[in-house]
Amino acid sequence: MKVRTLSYLVLFVAFGFIVLSHADEEELAKQTQNPLADLISVPFQNNIGFNLGPHDRTQNVLNIQPIIPFNLTDNWNLITRTIVPVIYQPDVLSNSGGEFGLGDINMTLFLSPSKPGKLIWGLGPIVSFPTATDKTLGTDKWSAGPSAVLLTTTGDWVIGVLANNVWSFAGDDDRDDVNQLLLQYFINYNFQGGWYLSSAPINTANWKADDGNRWTIPIGGGGGKVFKLGKRPLNVSTQAFYNVEHPDFGPEWTLRLQLQFLFPKR
Repeated sequence: MKVRTLSYLVLFVAFGFIVLSHADEEELAKQTQNPLADLISVPFQNNIGFNLGPHDRTQNVLNIQPIIPFNLTDNWNLITRTIVPVIYQPDVLSNSGGEFGLGDINMTLFLSPSKPGKLIWGLGPIVSFPTATDKTLGTDKWSAGPSAVLLTTTGDWVIGVLANNVWSFAGDDDRDDVNQLLLQYFINYNFQGGWYLSSAPINTANWKADDGNRWTIPIGGGGGKVFKLGKRPLNVSTQAFYNVEHPDFGPEWTLRLQLQFLFPKR
């Protein structure tokens, strides 16, 4: 629960700095919405899930997501995207108790043209590592699979989709095998001054679960702003999603708060 309290504080402070900023960061905002941009960034994305289980418990997942691009040649970039989840998972069958710790870390490598056309794309592998500090926070499995991103930028719009599927290939034989899909579409509209509206729900499917517990399908959105704190550009955003489909013990809705540190190349 300390992670959730900290996330609220970080977002409150960030919005306070927005009021003091008047620089036009529209172009930088578009780069933050492009998963394949040649831009080093470190997002801290906090997802609060509400109304889990019969006792309406609250889950918190803080994803620390460093994104580092490498220029392999004049024509190709390699973009590394690592997600380190810090999780509070409540005991959904009780009105108290839960586990707090590190979840399974995953890394994606996207190979992408450095001079794309109207359609920007990236392909590569995703690998999930069994790093969870408690069995309730991870799978105890090594998993891997393909990942892809497609997007386009048209005027003030940035529209695209990211998808991956992972299968387990090693790990604890007593744990269930992994076969999971992630599908995230993103639609962004940018205003002057670095302000933007965004909808980027994360749809997931656990192919090993029964039909009633397979899908999580959220709808919703929000907005944000790119601004400068001194010389450091930052991106802050918030989105809310209602899960029209979710597992029996999944959250009914989710609040996403994000603070992203940006390191554009000079």
